[in-house]
Amino acid sequence: VGFYGGVFRVTEGLQKKHGDHRVFDAPIAEGGMLGTAVGMGAYGLRPIVEIQFADYIYPATDQLISAAARLRYRSGGEFWAPITVRAPCGGGIFGGQTHSQSVEAIFTHVCGLKTVIPSNPYDAKGLLISAIEDDDPVVFFEPKRLYNGQFDGHPDRPAVPWTQHPHSEVPAGYYTVPLGQAAVVLPGDAVTVLAYGTMVHVALAAAEEAEIDAEIIDLRTLLPLDIDTVVDSVKKTGRCVIAHEATRTCGYGAELAALVQEHCFYHLEAPIVRVTGWDTPYPHIFEWEYFPGPQRVADGMRRALEG
Repeated sequence: VGFYGGVFRVTEGLQKKHGDHRVFDAPIAEGGMLGTAVGMGAYGLRPIVEIQFADYIYPATDQLISAAARLRYRSGGEFWAPITVRAPCGGGIFGGQTHSQSVEAIFTHVCGLKTVIPSNPYDAKGLLISAIEDDDPVVFFEPKRLYNGQFDGHPDRPAVPWTQHPHSEVPAGYYTVPLGQAAVVLPGDAVTVLAYGTMVHVALAAAEEAEIDAEIIDLRTLLPLDIDTVVDSVKKTGRCVIAHEATRTCGYGAELAALVQEHCFYHLEAPIVRVTGWDTPYPHIFEWEYFPGPQRVADGMRRALEG
C-alpha cells in the first residue's frame, strides 16, 4: 500500500501525500497486521488494513474474530476496535483458486463485524468513509473485476469504463453512504433480484437482455442488512432471485433466502431461486462456467416467474 500503491494501485500516491508514518507497508503476515490494527484502534486510532487478496484473509481471522469483533463485548464497552479491513474479492480475472474467492459469508456469521461490498465508485467512497467512522470493525470487500469499469458478465467484451456510468461521478469532498442502506437500482414489478458487488451489473444486463420487468436491489451492506427494502420489494413482486458469485452451500444467499421466507412467506408466489458459483474451488480453466453470468441469472428469473 505504500511505495507501490498496492497490487491494484488503489492507494497510489497516498504515502507521498500523507507520509510513511501514516501509509506504510507491513510484512505479509495478515495476523500480525490485524493484531497491530486492533491495538491501534484500542488506543484511539482508526486504522485501515489492506489484505492483498481476500483469499489471504484466513490467517487474520483469529485476530479479526476473536480480538476485533469481540473487544467491545469482552470489555463491557470500555474498549472497541474501529478498524476497517479492505480486501479485493471475487473472480473474473483468471486468478485461479487463490486469487478469486468470495468469502463474505464467513464474516457475516460473526457477531460484532460489519460487512460491506460496493458495486460502483460513488458508493465505494461513501461506504468507505462510513466504515472508517464506524466504531465497530468493518470488512470492506472490493470486487476486483470492477476496478477498471462496469462488468456485466460478458467476458467476450471489455468492461464499460466508469466514465460512462451514472455513478462514476465521485465528489472530491466529504460525503457518506450509510451502512445498512440498500439501493433499488432498477424498479420493477415481476421479480425481485437481490445482488451485490459485480453481480449487480450482471443482474441489470440479464434483466435487459431477457426483457424481464425485474426489480434489482443492490444490498451494498450485507451486515447490517437493509431488510426493510428487501421485504418491501418481495412483497410487491411475490418472487425472489438471489445472485452472488460465492459458492452456493452456506453462502450469503442462504441467509437471504431464509430471511425472505420468514418475512414474506404469505406473499411468495414461487420458490426462492439462488444463482451462485458452484460448490468447487474457483476453477481457472472453467472461469466463465463458474461465474454466474447474465444467462444464468436470466434463467433464474424465468424459473421464479414460472414457479
